[in-house]
Amino acid sequence: MTTHPNQRVAIISGGNRGLGLSIATRLAEQGMQVVIGVRERLAGREAETALASKGLTVHSHELDVTDPASVARAVADVAAQLGRLDVLINNAAVAVDRGQAASAPDFERVRATLDTNLLGAWRLAAAAVPEMRKNSYGRIVNITSHLGSQSNMGTGNVSYRVSKAGLNALTQILAAEVAGTGILVNAASPGRTNTRMAYGETERTPEEAADTPVWLATLPEGGPTGGLFYERKPLGW
Repeated sequence: MTTHPNQRVAIISGGNRGLGLSIATRLAEQGMQVVIGVRERLAGREAETALASKGLTVHSHELDVTDPASVARAVADVAAQLGRLDVLINNAAVAVDRGQAASAPDFERVRATLDTNLLGAWRLAAAAVPEMRKNSYGRIVNITSHLGSQSNMGTGNVSYRVSKAGLNALTQILAAEVAGTGILVNAASPGRTNTRMAYGETERTPEEAADTPVWLATLPEGGPTGGLFYERKPLGW
């Protein structure tokens, strides 16, 4: 992998399909050097080939966000091989508890959900921030959900809701911590997007849903930080 001195470099977790792949496509079209994190190498190669057919060069790297060593290795490899890291899209997530109630939890599912949706994003952000600080520039976009918004809290999907509510809190905390360093941290809710996690209840395509995350990933200096956005509009926490 090679990059030009001023070319932005982005990592997208879970970037080989659905929303992640749509975001990767858009950022590559804008001239970024894009690395998609994948759990299986073959899935990464297939995504690379699919985008190459569109004239886009995208790289893949094995990345398991639940494995601290995998996270550290992926970020270190990208920074070493491409010389920098400018953008992180925390897109990898699971939804495995649709009918679960808080009063009767399956804690194995709770643990798996939190480890991916919250701790996975946290691990990646913690690894990425030091690299971003080197160039006094960074854009971190956490893909969240309306289900994690305090203004939309309700029953069902309990561990998913908790994980996304925690991700929203992490977004605000990180944004406050890196204020003034050139790093902006925001969250984007894609709505009911046509992906494998939507259970068939969809209202938009991944291509349509990619608009707001891509906008947040390319914010100019002085752009918003610490916010939750839907269709580029602030959504109440």
